[in-house]
Amino acid sequence: MENRRHPCRVSPGGVRGHGRTITLPCVTQPEPAGQRLLRLWRKLAPVPGGRWLFAFAVKRAIPYTGSVSPRVEVLEPGYARISIVQHRGIEQHLGSIHAIALANVAEFASGAAINAALPPGYRGIVTGFRMEYFKKARGRVTAESRAELPNLAQEADHDFIAEITDSAGDLVARATATWRLGPRQ
Repeated sequence: MENRRHPCRVSPGGVRGHGRTITLPCVTQPEPAGQRLLRLWRKLAPVPGGRWLFAFAVKRAIPYTGSVSPRVEVLEPGYARISIVQHRGIEQHLGSIHAIALANVAEFASGAAINAALPPGYRGIVTGFRMEYFKKARGRVTAESRAELPNLAQEADHDFIAEITDSAGDLVARATATWRLGPRQ
């Protein structure tokens, strides 16, 4: 569902100092963040330079996530594959990608997959996060998360996994993100 602007009519006396009816733009229902992200991805990904522009938009909208320069490769409701490339800004003193940079891309992958799948009127927020590290991360690494939505009738905490692999396909790290999902309040 797209965020639609509809004219709202304000009757006489409805706006201080005006004795006439005026029409103002208003938003009837805000579009969920995950749906905006998915809509923007679907619009930009297929066009030349669109993936770069999408990454730029992510950096602007979510500055901390943007600090690791994530590149979204696939984004669908319930699935995200996002990569980062080793560079000096995300390295630690041992010459590999910093553990927190890995956590950052893993959290982004889980959040993108979940939020793109949430129907309007529902929300998700991270309430817990755990990382397991298996080997040094070097070069390009890719975080993948698959999220099958549970029953959303009642607000509850649910665990979702994001796995990070290196260019050889070896498992580098695994994140377990606990998301509180439920109706928007």
